[in-house]
Amino acid sequence: MSNQPSEPAPVPPEIRAGRASRALDALERAGNKLPDPALLFVVLAAVVVVLSAALAPLQFSEIDPRTKQPLVIQSQLSGKAVTEFLASMVPTFTGFHPLGVVLVALLGVGIAEHSGFINAGLKKLLAVTPRALLTPMLIVVAIVSHTAADAGYVLVIPLGAVIFHTAGRHPLAGISAAFAGVSGGFSANFVPSSLDPLLQGLTQAGAGILDPKRTVNPLCNWFFCSASCLLIVGLGWFITDRVIEPRIARTPVDAAPEEEPRAADLTPREARALWAGLAAMAICIGLLVAASAPASSPLRAPGGQLTISTAPLMNAIVPLIFLFFLIPGIVYGYAAGTFTSHRDVIGGMSKTMGTMAYYLVMAFFAAQFIYLFNKSNLGALVALKGAAALQAMALPSTVTIVGIIALTATVNLFIGSASAKWALLAPIFVPMLMSLGISPELTQAAYRVGDSTTNIITPLMVYFPLVVVYCQKYVKGTGIGTLMALMLPYSMTFLVAWSLFLLAYWQLGLPLGLDAPYVYP
Repeated sequence: MSNQPSEPAPVPPEIRAGRASRALDALERAGNKLPDPALLFVVLAAVVVVLSAALAPLQFSEIDPRTKQPLVIQSQLSGKAVTEFLASMVPTFTGFHPLGVVLVALLGVGIAEHSGFINAGLKKLLAVTPRALLTPMLIVVAIVSHTAADAGYVLVIPLGAVIFHTAGRHPLAGISAAFAGVSGGFSANFVPSSLDPLLQGLTQAGAGILDPKRTVNPLCNWFFCSASCLLIVGLGWFITDRVIEPRIARTPVDAAPEEEPRAADLTPREARALWAGLAAMAICIGLLVAASAPASSPLRAPGGQLTISTAPLMNAIVPLIFLFFLIPGIVYGYAAGTFTSHRDVIGGMSKTMGTMAYYLVMAFFAAQFIYLFNKSNLGALVALKGAAALQAMALPSTVTIVGIIALTATVNLFIGSASAKWALLAPIFVPMLMSLGISPELTQAAYRVGDSTTNIITPLMVYFPLVVVYCQKYVKGTGIGTLMALMLPYSMTFLVAWSLFLLAYWQLGLPLGLDAPYVYP
């Protein structure tokens, strides 16, 4: 008789799934025990104030790449800081970037929803889209929405809930899938966006520290980001259908009866009105194309580009969303008979704004917290300390790339802006890896993976409270923990799989993008 210990019996898949579900349930309960999101931002702001006052007297050796001087923590408890905070409180709120974006876009979307135009369009879409393909279709649309700045957050995510709800599926699953595509897969896109030249400029500046003549192409990661779309769509599809929906299947939907989507076929009048609304939208798009086509178009940047961040067209994306839903919505409303006077149009806008009251409260406190956090330099301290620790480890190049992804994903929990993080990290990461023989283009690709994957699990991301509000429309008890538990499977799966995908892509020698070598020099 053998004395060797027997191998442990394998754990059945259903038990492993049950354990994972219980872990997510525990995360949801713990997260929902946190204060209301608005109060949470108040608490975090207080922590920043106290911590900044405690660290302000200390001297740090890390060099702030923005000033070329040693990093200084600015106390937010000093008389000058408190005075500046109070004096800027109103402009901080009114200048909070997501606030105007959300409200302006939703004015137009509210008209299209109130008139029935969106509901009619979704009915038509569902009639031609197999139920099994709704998830990948939604994620693809979410990924493409990156091109239109913040359109995905204010348009695609709430429409994801409506699409799933209309199809008889759980609306929170639609929100999760759309949020994963819009934010979790932020750098996966086969259509170049304004983010590409924005990051390229910072990467080139970082490379110039070691090699002033080194240039970086704005589309240096285009091929890798395009290939990443297939990965994100496939993973998002599997997680939504096999993990998220089964887990929330028994969660009741609290939508009011009048908000329940109607699954009946379009009446002849509604069908004619839909075509009229779509024709109005097509005319709007045609006029935009005609206006932007000439090389001298005022919608172009001084250099003639349409898609860089400084182009007037990119700055007009949100007003264009407003118009492109307002006009077809009005046309549909009058054609279908849901609008009979201008008062119905104003009523649709008012009803939509009424649903945003809670978000306005959260946005006020979120804006104040972000102001204090940025002014204190605590986020910069976290980023620079982490980069210094990674550099001191002197790891092999492959492990270093993984370390950069992990560090970026961690810093992303505290600093949401892709450009702000890269402005801090590029002057450190890019020359550091160039000295190891790794090109700036590969370093930027690693940064983009880490920057995307943890967006969807941090309440400090500026649009996170808005997504909580979207969820509360269907499940009133939704809290921060609910959304974090919904998104954690996407975040961790994307982080691991996308990192491995980049390493495999690198080992196979596939081109990262235009003029993008893997090695330096």
